[in-house]
Amino acid sequence: MRRNDYDVSNSIRTTDAAAVAAEVVRLFKGLYGVAAPELERAFRDIAAMYQGTHPDYHPCDTEYHDMQHVLDVTLAMARLMDGYQRSPRGRDQPGLSRELFIVGVLAALFHDFGYLRRRHDRLHRYGAEYTLTHVSRGSAFLRAYVRELGLGHLAGIAGTLVHYTGYERPTETIRISDTLLRRLGHMLGTADIIAQMSDRCYLEKCRDRLFPEFVLGRLASLRMKARRQLPEFASGHDLVQRTPAFYNGAARRLDLQLARAYDYAAHHFGGENLYLSEMEKNIRHAERVARLADTRDGLRRQPPSTLAEDAEPYPKGLLALP
Repeated sequence: MRRNDYDVSNSIRTTDAAAVAAEVVRLFKGLYGVAAPELERAFRDIAAMYQGTHPDYHPCDTEYHDMQHVLDVTLAMARLMDGYQRSPRGRDQPGLSRELFIVGVLAALFHDFGYLRRRHDRLHRYGAEYTLTHVSRGSAFLRAYVRELGLGHLAGIAGTLVHYTGYERPTETIRISDTLLRRLGHMLGTADIIAQMSDRCYLEKCRDRLFPEFVLGRLASLRMKARRQLPEFASGHDLVQRTPAFYNGAARRLDLQLARAYDYAAHHFGGENLYLSEMEKNIRHAERVARLADTRDGLRRQPPSTLAEDAEPYPKGLLALP
């Protein structure tokens, strides 16, 4: 039985930054045969920042886009790059250099950093209020961080790659002319989708965690006296009911805009694509749950919590089903 806080292979605990770091570094050393101090530092830094021990940032308070999600995406990204390196390629498909592998991991590790609030932020109470702009905020931070690691010549690329995980820019308008770098972007966008949609508690997280983020980020509507949110989802139950349709759209994005980069996962695992298998299980379950009058009858898994003790939780009213 796969555990709620483990990856698709049920072997890596995705709530543990040290465990994911060890696996990513292991893959890196397997490909390049050298140490990766930049990656080891980055995992330590991201863990500290999400827990709120950094002097400039509040701890992460977005329960869906939390530390587990970030680590899961980063692990998926490392596996896709590993699969790319190990897959048969033509002469027009060069391999990833050591530095590009590192940048790919960093882009995944910090792709949702824009949800974290600065200590001096007086305009926003919750990180989810940055939903519409979190990609650009994360991109700006990543550029500076990559320079700090001594990879300044790749700072611009790192910041641009992050946009493959969001919808601020359509994939086809992201300005990357280099074929290999564009493929790296495809892998990053793919990792973001397959990691979250293969999470064992994906549906519970959508209902109880993602919907409140949508409300705070003005991407949902609630039966409230002052309805200023965009009319996208009426409740967490509504979001779950629409998940099969969302999956169809995500599948098209994976196939077309992201050019089937998920195939590299099969090369990594040596056969079966565990991410696609777990995604399909979730969607079949979502189709069954969507037919229920109350999703609480079909969604009873308990997602792990990774938020710091002093992180302020969502207002309780946002969790209520109609």
